[in-house]
Amino acid sequence: MPYIHIVTNASIPDNTEEMLKTQLGRAIEILPGKNENWLMLNFTGDAHLWFAGSDAPAALAEVSLYGGARYDAYDDLTSRITEILESTLDLQPDRIYVKYAETEFWGWNGSNF
Repeated sequence: MPYIHIVTNASIPDNTEEMLKTQLGRAIEILPGKNENWLMLNFTGDAHLWFAGSDAPAALAEVSLYGGARYDAYDDLTSRITEILESTLDLQPDRIYVKYAETEFWGWNGSNF
């Protein structure tokens, strides 16, 4: 079960949110065994976000998943998420952080995996 939370100080219009959903749904397949069928997304636009002392457009993509993946898969996903945020939100790659969190326990439907 992957979860991606995009926090940005840029605005995310409804039509852009739909594009993000579609593109991130495809991108999550970079991680072995992960797909859009279990992907949960959360978009927070217009956040009060500062990076390197500036409030210029920036974003943090937090990716959480049950279990883990190889370094090269994370590296490929970081590259893809950066491309997606650059093309859809017009963010500069050096203003985008991607953070990963692996968890041993994940609950759904009243019980844990």
